[in-house]
Amino acid sequence: MAAIGKRPGRRRSFGVWRWIILLVAAAYFLIPLYGALKFTGFSAFGTVVSTSGFGSSLWLSVRLAIVTTLITLALMVPTTIYVHLRLPRVRRLLESVTILPIVVPPVVLIIGLLKIAPPALQESPYLLSLEYVVLAMPFAYRSVDAGLRSVDVKTLTEASNSLGAGWPVTLWRVILPNLSTSVLSATVLTVALVLGEYTMASLDLVTSFPVWIVTNDQTSAQASVASSLLALFVTWLFLMAITMIGTRQARRTGRGEVNLFSVTTSTQTIGESS
Repeated sequence: MAAIGKRPGRRRSFGVWRWIILLVAAAYFLIPLYGALKFTGFSAFGTVVSTSGFGSSLWLSVRLAIVTTLITLALMVPTTIYVHLRLPRVRRLLESVTILPIVVPPVVLIIGLLKIAPPALQESPYLLSLEYVVLAMPFAYRSVDAGLRSVDVKTLTEASNSLGAGWPVTLWRVILPNLSTSVLSATVLTVALVLGEYTMASLDLVTSFPVWIVTNDQTSAQASVASSLLALFVTWLFLMAITMIGTRQARRTGRGEVNLFSVTTSTQTIGESS
């Protein structure tokens, strides 16, 4: 009884410490941003936006993010599902392979891809999309893998097959609806990676948005800080837009909610209504 009586106090103390940690983290991130914004002033943002190359570099980064996300999901989602269903013993090997892009330096990846890429693709900025797919593999795979671990994919597949559905129908109408939150989480991570990546774009001589910022930050200190803040705000806007779309869809269907760094699952969805 004494132990039971102490639980409410422990919960209150845990809640207090949680708010303290959140406030310290918020101060750690927001105070420097406020100082940078106060230093630049709002007029510096107009100067940065009107600078030559701003719109083209931003639009190029957005296109690269879209292409990279589509290729990454098209490769990782079916592969991860197939490994979970048919080759569960290969799961650890796949985890080891997908972690290699974090270990291997970007210069090595670029040189290897340039050696095998056709000349027409080497002259295209979309070569970066293939490189970004490699960089996004660790994040996309773990997001999809976490979603598959939260549902009984084997049972859902067997139930769908017993009702006469083929593999394409099972994948599209049974498995993917249960992975919608995980797929959106992988999308958030991939878009954030592409919009903030600098090393590969600069080595490939492609003027993406981060490269444009570094190239044009020598004009003045205020313009340099304003461009960095603008890049941060643009990335936040894209991530929040993806998160809001995922949250609205989750509320309509009763599935998990998508956060920037996690997926909160709720009731399991067996399949889409016909």
